[in-house]
Amino acid sequence: MEGEFFYVMLSSLAGLVFTILAMPFLLKYCKLKGLFDLPGGRKVHHEAVPRLGGILFMPAMLVGLAVAFSACALEGHGLFTMKATSVVMAVGAFLVYIIGAIDDLFGMKANHKFLIQLVAALLLPFCWLHINNFYGLFGLYELPLWFSYPFSVFVILLVVNSINLIDGIDGLASGLCVCILSAYIYLYLQMENTFIYAVGAAGLLGSLVAFFGFNMWGKAEKGTKTFMGDSGSLFLGYALAYLSIKYTMDNPAVLPYRGHALLVSYTLLIVPTFDVIRVALLRLYRHKPIFGADKSHIHHVVMAAGFSMHGALCVILGLFFFFCVLNYAAVLAGLSATWIVVLDVFFFCLFHWAMWKAGRRKRLRA
Repeated sequence: MEGEFFYVMLSSLAGLVFTILAMPFLLKYCKLKGLFDLPGGRKVHHEAVPRLGGILFMPAMLVGLAVAFSACALEGHGLFTMKATSVVMAVGAFLVYIIGAIDDLFGMKANHKFLIQLVAALLLPFCWLHINNFYGLFGLYELPLWFSYPFSVFVILLVVNSINLIDGIDGLASGLCVCILSAYIYLYLQMENTFIYAVGAAGLLGSLVAFFGFNMWGKAEKGTKTFMGDSGSLFLGYALAYLSIKYTMDNPAVLPYRGHALLVSYTLLIVPTFDVIRVALLRLYRHKPIFGADKSHIHHVVMAAGFSMHGALCVILGLFFFFCVLNYAAVLAGLSATWIVVLDVFFFCLFHWAMWKAGRRKRLRA
């Protein structure tokens, strides 16, 4: 365990250093080519900001893996094993990364992006990586393939797009993903035959931490601030979807049975996925296009309640930790997974009702 932790830290440090060193060159390129995210519409920033920061995530993860792999080889350790699912995940991740980069650089139609996302999502069940057990949620356990495959594809698309759509204020998508990746690194280090996933996630984590600094405290007027763009958010979403399904899948030949596997992955992804589902249902109720753009996402709601951008970030991250603590306490208290989900939905709705009431009071006072 201690030896594995060293390689995880090495991968994370490599991803961090790579991003810190590469970011100034990327920002200069964005300035030279005029690749800025301009203010206006539903956007909350007021300056032109380079939008390609997230394009470094995938290279940084690969650098982290390469450094950790080289260190293992030099010390004669055989800790890395590559499986078919890892290769397929890499192909799918590359697809969503490329379409994100193309969208950031040249623009891309939403239906074209969704089609490529669908192809990437189909790749995981194709190589036998899917959610095949509900572990008692809603009274269900082992799932039939006719349900498991399409449900897994739906979950992948949901996670990919939830990370993309929650990337609306400084530090939110990256901050949430830092927390989620940290949890998965810990979880994968607790099991055998999953070391490579912890190392890969660590390289991505290091890059995210570096990006978080540029995104939160960089200055647009000094050319040190950046947004992650679709190349970053789509890649992050796909990586998290892969880690979540890999951890959730019941496959005794690879991982030991974990009765709370689905609940753990579900808890880590509550905030972004619940928000996308809430927004979609709200738009359907209002007879608006489900893929339209408006100010109904969680960060817009919290800011409308009177919080600053950084205040909204703290509130939403606090909500993430609230659900983690709540669900952990509920498991210890012996609640079933079904009642935990009901409890989560209740508190999520209560949170949004409180934010809506605060926003309404603010508008009435104005």
